[in-house]
Amino acid sequence: MDNHKRLTINISILRKDLIYRLMYSKNFFLLLLANIVCVFALMFSRGDIVYGIEPVEAYTAQDSAAQSYEAQGYQARSYEAQIEPRASIQRVISYDTLKPSYCIKASDTDIETLMKIVQAEAGGEDRRGKLLVANVVINRVRNRQFPDNITDVVYQQSQNVTQFSPVSNGVINKVAVSEETKEVVYSALRGEDVSNGALFFMARKYTPPENAKWFDDNLTFLFSYGGHDFYTR
Repeated sequence: MDNHKRLTINISILRKDLIYRLMYSKNFFLLLLANIVCVFALMFSRGDIVYGIEPVEAYTAQDSAAQSYEAQGYQARSYEAQIEPRASIQRVISYDTLKPSYCIKASDTDIETLMKIVQAEAGGEDRRGKLLVANVVINRVRNRQFPDNITDVVYQQSQNVTQFSPVSNGVINKVAVSEETKEVVYSALRGEDVSNGALFFMARKYTPPENAKWFDDNLTFLFSYGGHDFYTR
């Protein structure tokens, strides 16, 4: 074999070897790049990094506290726990979450007014007697013939005559609300109702005869309990 042919063969062998080495180097670079991508994908696929979701144990005690507030029936005024967000999602327990669910809309002023009128009208009654007075006020709020909130119902006037005597004589502003009355009011707001739909009541013992006659002639008598007679339309 002459020298020219040997040189051609050697160059061909060297070219193939160079090509193989370049291919191997490229594959190695791609393999390294793929490994780097896999590592980052694994890191960012972990739920506690991307979504910021803490283990259940991190807020179990807080959820228990929320249930305790709801069991008492009192509005939680300031209770907010936040788990530090690591991305776009965070777990928040706010006032709205803890706020009790009432059968009607009731502001703090409404609740205070309901407590006062129940104490003024039925402070000497037992629990059921207090509950009945609270039920009548709530029934009126739900009835289209009366105002749609507690405060306006209690202070409503018809031909300059108040609907509740403690409003006209000022007793409503002088009462000291008992713990039993508070409990009864919250229970009534959560739906406890023994009134059979009563919209009116009167203490016959203290009601002028002409007023008592109006009740008897124009309303439907339901029942008597304690010192009150209860009516509906």
